Amino acid sequence: MAEAHQAVAFQFTVTPEGVDFRLSREALKHVYLSGINSWKKRLIRIKNGILRGVYPGSPTSWLVVVMATVGSSFCNVDVSLGLVGCIQRCLPQGCGPYQTPQTRALLSMAIFSTGVWVTGIFFFRQTLKLLLSYHGWMFEMHGKTSNLTRIWAYLESVRPLLDDEEYYRMEMLAKEFQNKTAPRLQKYLVLKSWWASNYVSDWWEEYIYLRGRSPLMVNSNYYVMDLVLIKNTDVQAARLGNIIHAMIMYRRKLDREEIKPVMALGIVPMCSYQMERMFNTTRVPGKETDVLQHLSDSRHVAVYHKGRFFKLWLYEGSRLLKPQDLEMQFQRILDDPSPPQPGEEKLAALTAGGRVEWAQARQAFFSSGKNKAALEAIERAAFFVALDEESYRYDPEDEASLSLYGKALLHGNCYNRWFDKSFTLISFKNGQLGLNAEHAWADAPIIGHLWEFVLGTDSFHLGYTETGHCLGKPNPALPPPTRLQWDIPKQCQAVIESSYQVAKALADDVELYCFQFLPFGKGLIKKCRTSPDAFVQIALQLAHFRDRGKFCLTYEASMTRMFREGRTETVRSCTSESTAFVQAMVEKSHAKADLRDLFQKAAKKHQNMYRLAMTGAGIDRHLFCLYLVSKYLGVSSPFLAEVSTVVGCVLCPTALLHPGLGPSHEGAQPVFCLAGSPEAPWRAGPAFLPTPQLGLRSWAQREQHPLRVVGVLVTGNRQTYDLSGGDSTTETSEAVAGRGRAEWGPGSSHKPYVACAKGTTGWWPGSSCTLSRTVPGSEYVADTTCRTGALGVWHLTGCGLHCRCSRNPGVSPPARSPNPRSACLTQSSTPITWVLEVALAL
Repeated sequence: MAEAHQAVAFQFTVTPEGVDFRLSREALKHVYLSGINSWKKRLIRIKNGILRGVYPGSPTSWLVVVMATVGSSFCNVDVSLGLVGCIQRCLPQGCGPYQTPQTRALLSMAIFSTGVWVTGIFFFRQTLKLLLSYHGWMFEMHGKTSNLTRIWAYLESVRPLLDDEEYYRMEMLAKEFQNKTAPRLQKYLVLKSWWASNYVSDWWEEYIYLRGRSPLMVNSNYYVMDLVLIKNTDVQAARLGNIIHAMIMYRRKLDREEIKPVMALGIVPMCSYQMERMFNTTRVPGKETDVLQHLSDSRHVAVYHKGRFFKLWLYEGSRLLKPQDLEMQFQRILDDPSPPQPGEEKLAALTAGGRVEWAQARQAFFSSGKNKAALEAIERAAFFVALDEESYRYDPEDEASLSLYGKALLHGNCYNRWFDKSFTLISFKNGQLGLNAEHAWADAPIIGHLWEFVLGTDSFHLGYTETGHCLGKPNPALPPPTRLQWDIPKQCQAVIESSYQVAKALADDVELYCFQFLPFGKGLIKKCRTSPDAFVQIALQLAHFRDRGKFCLTYEASMTRMFREGRTETVRSCTSESTAFVQAMVEKSHAKADLRDLFQKAAKKHQNMYRLAMTGAGIDRHLFCLYLVSKYLGVSSPFLAEVSTVVGCVLCPTALLHPGLGPSHEGAQPVFCLAGSPEAPWRAGPAFLPTPQLGLRSWAQREQHPLRVVGVLVTGNRQTYDLSGGDSTTETSEAVAGRGRAEWGPGSSHKPYVACAKGTTGWWPGSSCTLSRTVPGSEYVADTTCRTGALGVWHLTGCGLHCRCSRNPGVSPPARSPNPRSACLTQSSTPITWVLEVALAL
């Protein structure tokens, strides 16, 4: 109640003697300072709006033009060719400020100069648009750009995946579409491009993100790690104080439009539109589609700790709280012993479950009263802060530490992240941080710019004391953070528990494996005169073919921010050139010079396709928009229907660049998060994880005898069980071996089965087992020790035809299940030599 009274500027009481007014000077002071701060921001925006409106001109250039015109007049040189005299005769007569001839002449010259200045700005702008529309510089020294249309470029992209008959059928559909349906649909897209700032992005945001009804957690949201090789402080509250202060400083720069756009080659600016919704943004659930709610300003953050929600003010009046003040406020939250209210602890699980269920619960239980006020405090916050009681950090001695760290950032315990906020700042007990970001409002590079600024400011500008606390003394007179009050009925608690179970099942189905690749970095790849991106993409094609025995559609995201409000475009990395190189590598009959030539052709092809995607000549976004127009018009197109249903196995790999562990450190490669399934699309990128039906896939390769142990257990000659959560399937031994999976040998009397419940150890019933392989294999010892979130490990021990299976005595085996979701995922501890083999081919 004390905080509530302080927030009221004045109170009055009606008595028999009259009305008694009580003014709060402190509250009035805060209101006054808040108004001053708001008007300062408005004036700055007005000034920036004027300067932006006359760009590339400036007030200085206008003054130069006026002075040149006036100076020429005094020199009896009429640069206006009589226009100044015409303007002077058109000025109204009277006894106003135009009384004297000198004043009328100066005003006429000022008007003429302004016209010349505005005309010059217009022509400069048009010239600049033409220059920025030229993208040929990206293709210089790389040959001529292909003249194929997007339709035929699509056919080229699927050619490696189709046999001759299937390709001929697709070619006929494409010709029919190009000649009949496409021209009509294209006219509507051209019409939209005339009045829309971007003919793709609004539809992409709505249909790909906001209309999705599956949980945001794992499926859409992504995570960002902290510095993994640098440790600033172990004090949780102190680290938060510096980081949040730096974040609000970055927001202030955004509000004042002081952040310069990213420039390609230092010349071509990238669109900064996505940055506008970085702060003060929430994804509000709806039954059919969600809505992004963005506020112009927010002066507080919402905090979650031990099942309680708090509202923490970032300002004292108009002054941003200093890091030491923020540290004190967060320490007050950490020291608060109050228990959660009924239903409060798992409330955030609503944002982790299905969107329809969350929308219905929001309308039923959070549309009025204290629940509405508390929910608005969260949704109107600048961002969300989660204070975890666990500690995570990269430990070179613990192979699973980075994986556990990433998994905690990705989904936590399913109810300690508010997945609807633009981003959640996650703080662990040991001072380590991370972000969980919602994907609809922007793509990962945007949050990367924020994180780079924040970590740099924290490490090099703000700093800490020797004891790890923020510099300076806090103000103890600040009011403490406010607990949010809830009134959650039993019916709502049941909905919360249901959403939590959905989210928990999804989180338990995710296997994440992050690791360092140390043999070499991008420096060695560049010495081979090859793009590191193309190198990794081709290496992944080789690994996937060795694992599955076939190629698949491959998705890599390319940014299109050289266009206004541009987001991404698809690069289809599975090309005819890359498949030719992979097949040559697998055959092992080609000379290194031939392999090198094939690799260079594949790399050049990939780089050219990436440039085409960046410059708006990609395939998928255009086909996506044509497909939407066909649906709006009710036009049936067999080609678009075929394109929209061709899924197969989509491989989407990109590097996850951790600060301090990125390509700028030779020998310390980016971390990769690989995921996949032969039945559905899968992707891996900046911590992009698969859909609920998918699980982790990784490859253990040796130069001569590759054995893939990819999380599939075979119990019998023909029966397979998939650890990703799929049902058991029955296949021939040849089919299983063709996919490169570990297979139970024919004629054996044992049926190996590995299962691992949380907190127990893996086990094998039986003392020996046999693995059949197309190439005589190696002897293995299974070290299946497993704990929550860790991975089982296979160790190569030498050559042979059998494997020895060790078991932990005294551990009772769990009940055998045809769908072992909690089984240990086997993972090779040997180097991933498919990357090394590609390097050797160079």
